Amino acid sequence: MPKKIWLPLLITLMILVTAPDVQAENCRCPNETLPNLHLTSPYIKDESVAYLQARLLEHDFDPGPIDGIYGPRTHQALQSYAQNRNLDPEAVPVLWLTLTNKPTAAPASPLEPGKVQIAIDLAAHKLVVYHDGESYREYPVAVGTSKTPSPVGEWQVVHKSLNWGTGFGTRWLGLNVPWGIYGIHGTNKPWSIGTNASHGCIRMFNRDVEELYTLVPRGTPVRIHDSRIDDISQKVGRRTIKIGSSGQDVVYVQELLKQKGYYLGYADGRYGRMTALAVKYLQLLHGYPPTGVVDEDTYKLLESTAPTAAKDR
Repeated sequence: MPKKIWLPLLITLMILVTAPDVQAENCRCPNETLPNLHLTSPYIKDESVAYLQARLLEHDFDPGPIDGIYGPRTHQALQSYAQNRNLDPEAVPVLWLTLTNKPTAAPASPLEPGKVQIAIDLAAHKLVVYHDGESYREYPVAVGTSKTPSPVGEWQVVHKSLNWGTGFGTRWLGLNVPWGIYGIHGTNKPWSIGTNASHGCIRMFNRDVEELYTLVPRGTPVRIHDSRIDDISQKVGRRTIKIGSSGQDVVYVQELLKQKGYYLGYADGRYGRMTALAVKYLQLLHGYPPTGVVDEDTYKLLESTAPTAAKDR
C-alpha cells in the first residue's frame, strides 16, 4: 500500500485507540479528584462537589442547591449522612463508596391504569405521581433551560424503553408532544437534578425513573405546568393560529380557554376542531366575527375576559 494512503489510516487508528471514553468523561470519577471536604473561605467550588450534592439529595439528605459549592448546608448534610451511617465524616473515600451505592427502597408495583396521573411543576423542579386522586410519589427533576424549555401542556406516556441511548439514563418514557421528541428519562449527570439544564426533557435520578417506569403504564396522562403562569405568557409567541397549528402558543390558548370555561379538551398543543369551536364561541359571545382563528384581538379577549357561567355548572 502506498505510504500516502496507509500513514493517514495509521494515525486515525491511533487516535481511536487512545481516545477517552465519552461516557466515562460524562461521569467524572470523584474518588480520584475530590477536594479536601472542609469549610474554607472562600468555599470550595468544584464539579465533584455538585456530584456529591446530587448523591446526598438522592439519599434524602438535603444539601441545598446543587451548585458545586461546599458551603455550610452541604457540610451539614454530609455530616448528617455520616452520622446516620455510623461513618467517619473525615474518611472521604469510604463516604464516596457508600454514597455511590443505590439507596435501598421497597420495590414498586404497577399502578392501576386509568387511576394514575403525573404532574410536573417546572418552577418547583418536582414530579408528582397521583393515584386515584391522591399524591403517591414525589421526585426531584431537572427541566429545560430558557432557550430549550420543557413543553407546558397535557400529554400522555406513549413509549417506554430501557436504556434508550447515551445520556438518557436507564429508562425512557416518551411523551406525545407534536412539535418534537420529549420524554421523562434518567441521566448520567445527577448533579443537574433540581436545575434548568435539559434540552426540554424531564431528567430524573436513575433510581427514581426506574421506579416511575414500573409504576406508570403507557397512556398515563402527564401534565407539565409552570406555577409562574404569568412568566409563560411572556415567553410564548403571539402568531396567528388556526386549525392545523401546533406549538406552545396553542397550549397557552387552550389553557386560557379551559380556565375561562370555554374548552373541555386537553391542552395538547394541537389546534383542532374542538379548540376552534371554543374560540368561535368566545368570539360570538363578545361580538366578534366567529372565525375560529386566534389573532391579536382574540389574544387580548382571552386575557381580559372573565370566566363564563358555564364553568360553574
